[in-house]
Amino acid sequence: MELQKDSTRSLGRPYRKAVLKALLNLTIFAGVLFSALNLQKGRWELALAEIGMVLFAIFVMQAIRKTEHLERWAIIFLLPFCATMLFSMMLPTSSVTVFGWVLIIPILSHLLLGRHLGLILSGIFMTLTAALFLYKHQDQPEMLAALPIANTVLIGICILAFSHVYEVTRERSELRLLELAQTDALTGLPNRIRLKESFERECKRASRDRTPFSLIVLDLDHFKTINDDYGHEAGDLLLRRVADTLRQCLRASDLPARLGGEEFGVLLTNTNTAQAAEVSEKIRSRIESMEVGFEGQALKVTVSGGIAELGVDGDSLRSLLREADNRMYEAKAAGRNQVMLPPSAELSPDPLAQPEATSRHQTHSETPDH
Repeated sequence: MELQKDSTRSLGRPYRKAVLKALLNLTIFAGVLFSALNLQKGRWELALAEIGMVLFAIFVMQAIRKTEHLERWAIIFLLPFCATMLFSMMLPTSSVTVFGWVLIIPILSHLLLGRHLGLILSGIFMTLTAALFLYKHQDQPEMLAALPIANTVLIGICILAFSHVYEVTRERSELRLLELAQTDALTGLPNRIRLKESFERECKRASRDRTPFSLIVLDLDHFKTINDDYGHEAGDLLLRRVADTLRQCLRASDLPARLGGEEFGVLLTNTNTAQAAEVSEKIRSRIESMEVGFEGQALKVTVSGGIAELGVDGDSLRSLLREADNRMYEAKAAGRNQVMLPPSAELSPDPLAQPEATSRHQTHSETPDH
C-alpha cells in the first residue's frame, strides 16, 4: 500500500482552512468598504456585485466550520471571486489599477487548491485578464506601450512561477515529513500510525466492495535470547531481514508493519482467513529457513502468529489486533513456530482440498522449536 495523497491532503487542510478564512474575512472587509465607495460614485452594478460577494463570503464562512470538503468550498468561493474581479475590470468606469488585483490570484489559488488546480485556475484567470486589458485599451496606445506591458507580464509570470515552486516544495516536504512520521526507522516498514490509517481506509473499501480483509500478527520466537547472546546489533539485523522477507512474500496491495519490538502486523486486502493462512504459512516457512550471518555465526529465528478477519473477529483495528494477538499467544503456548487460526476456520478455500489440510486450525512446522 503506497503512501496516499489523501494523507498529505488531510495534513495540509488546517493551513488551507486558515488561508480560506483569512480570504473570507478580507473579502467581507474590502467588499463593505468598496461597495460603500462605489455607491457614493454611482457605480450601482459594481456595488451590488461586491455586496453579493460579502454575503456569499459570510455563507461560506459558516459552511466551512465543520465541513470535510474544504477543497470544494475553496473552488466554490474562488470562481465567483475571480468572476467578480473580471466584472469590475470590464466596467468602463473602473480604474486601470483594478487590473493589479490579478496578481494575488496565483498566490491564493496555489495556497487553497494546491499546485495542479492552482496552476490551472491561475493560468485561465491571468489569460482572461490579459485579453480583457488588451481589448479594453486597444484605442489607447499609451496603455499598450511595449515597456509597461513587458514589465507587467514579467511580474505576473514571476509571481505565478514563485507560487507554483513554493507549493511544489511545500507538498514534497509535507509528504516527506508524513513518510518519516509513519515509518519505522530501523526496518523501513510502516509503523502503527500508518497501519491504523491504512486500516481505516481499507476497511471502508472492504465494506463498500463487500470483500474480505484479514490481519496477521507475528512475533519472533525467543528474540530476547538472541539479543542477550549476540547483542542488539544482531537483533537489529534480524529484524531488518524479517522485514525484507515480509516485503518479498506480500503483494503491493498488502501492508506489512512493525508494531513494536519483535512484533509485526500484516494487513491483507481482499483476503479471507483461509487465504491469510496460506500467506502466513509462506511467511513462517521463509523466516524459518532464513539464515543471517553475524560475526561468523549463522543466526536463525522462527515466528509465531495469529490471524483475524474483519467482520468475523471484529470491526475495528483494536478488536482485530486483540483477537490476532490472543491467537499468537496460543501459538506460543502450543510450541511456537506456527500461526494459529480461529477455531472455526478452514485452511483452504478449495473444496477439493485434502481433509488433512482442513482438519487442523493452525499452520505449523515439524521442526523443533528454536
